[in-house]
Amino acid sequence: MRDIMNVLLSEKAQNQYDRLNEPMRGRIALAVKKLEAEPPQGDIKRLKGVGGYRVRVGSYRMLFDIKDDVILVYKIDSRGNIYKGR
Repeated sequence: MRDIMNVLLSEKAQNQYDRLNEPMRGRIALAVKKLEAEPPQGDIKRLKGVGGYRVRVGSYRMLFDIKDDVILVYKIDSRGNIYKGR
């Protein structure tokens, strides 16, 4: 059993991350670091109906999927916008 998960950001999530202000980028980076733990740490909830997971980082959310030992973060946005267009 591994002690570290591999966390990847999709191109869209990377672009969203790059547009964040510096303090929020630091908080998101810390949340990504916590996702690398086995099991992933943080305020994580399974999404109902559509599958996948979300992690809460203040007023922001990161949506991700887990496949084998890889976590793919595919969206980073504010709480008010994250679920639109899913």
